[in-house]
This record gives sequence, structure tokens and C-alpha cells, in this order.
Amino acid sequence: MPTLLTDLPNKSVISTLYFHLLAAWNERDVRAYAALFAEDAAVVGFDGSQMNGRAEIEATVGQIFADHMTAVYVGKVREVKLVAPGVALLRAVCGMVPRGQTDINPAVNAVQSLLATQRGDHWQITLFQNTPAQFHGRPDLAEALTNELRALV
Repeated sequence: MPTLLTDLPNKSVISTLYFHLLAAWNERDVRAYAALFAEDAAVVGFDGSQMNGRAEIEATVGQIFADHMTAVYVGKVREVKLVAPGVALLRAVCGMVPRGQTDINPAVNAVQSLLATQRGDHWQITLFQNTPAQFHGRPDLAEALTNELRALV
């Protein structure tokens, strides 16, 4: 999975990095997935679990792939913001389509944040957080997000 993306404008580079991440997950390619992260990266998973460092990310995600038939992500970038030279923040929403099905499971919609840093001519993920989009007490927001994500399937 390439991380050399200097031929694109910075915001496109970060969006591309995010979609490479989703593609690696969807293909269940743990090496490609982990390669997108910096050596000292951190991940906060959907369940609040934390992974620190590329090696732990690869080992943990590899175990997830071995133990579970993971759903396929569909995602939509909401914002990419360059917060400092060589540092970018991406905010996205995503849904998950269980394998063998054709519709999103609304119970696992999420809001995702990705912090990317440029090291030389490479952009890598430094922090990735996947937060459930539960919208407690606001079913209209949950339904609106589900409908928005269904348009991507």
C-alpha cells in the first residue's frame, strides 16, 4: 500500500490515505493496513481498545481478521484540515456492511478521526480513532447518517 503521495495536493493526499486504510481493512490485508501507520502510531478502536505502535496494530488487527469475519467499511470524508506544516486532521463518517449482505448495519455507524504526519515525502497515520455514532436520544441524526452512508453502498 503506497504512502508516497506527494503528487497530490495535501488534502487529497490525506483523503487518499484514509481510503487506502479502508481498502486494506476491506481486503483484510493486515500488512497493507499496518504499513499506513507511523512506527509510533496509536489507534483507538470502536470498542475503546487501544493499540500503540505499528507492530501492535498489525498484531491486533491480524488477530481480529483471524477470529472474525469483518464487515466492509464505506466511508465519507467530512473534512481535511492542515493544522500545521506536515500535520493534517481528517474527519469522516463510516458505515459497515456485514459480509454477504448488501445493507449497512446502522448499529455500528461511526465517526472517525485520523491525524496524519508528513515524514520526508511520506504521509503516515499517527492517530486513528473510531467512535460509535450512537446519537443517544437523537434517532433522527442516527437515521440521517445511515441514509447518507447507504447512498455510498
